[in-house]
Amino acid sequence: MKIPKTTKRYCPYCKKKTQQKIKVVSTGGKRGTLTRGSISRAKKRGLGTGIGNKGKWGSKPAVSKFKRKTKTTKKTNIMYTCNECKKSKYRSSRRNKRASKVLQE
Repeated sequence: MKIPKTTKRYCPYCKKKTQQKIKVVSTGGKRGTLTRGSISRAKKRGLGTGIGNKGKWGSKPAVSKFKRKTKTTKKTNIMYTCNECKKSKYRSSRRNKRASKVLQE
């Protein structure tokens, strides 16, 4: 993603337009392996043990290339830090564009 290192924008703390540093922040938490309904949690509880076909808990075949659903770009979270008051303003990925786009402010 192409983002300029600095930009001039309004700082809500200084209440004027100032030069601000731009930093891309990670987009949040990672998925837990012990979420409800996960196979690893069921195996920890001792399900899928014993004799016979394991059914849902058995070994799974590899997912084919075309069935895998992946997004080609990521949304980005941007942190603006004011050069005068050194305070930071966070902008969430919900309002931002996808990573392949060029940010223009």
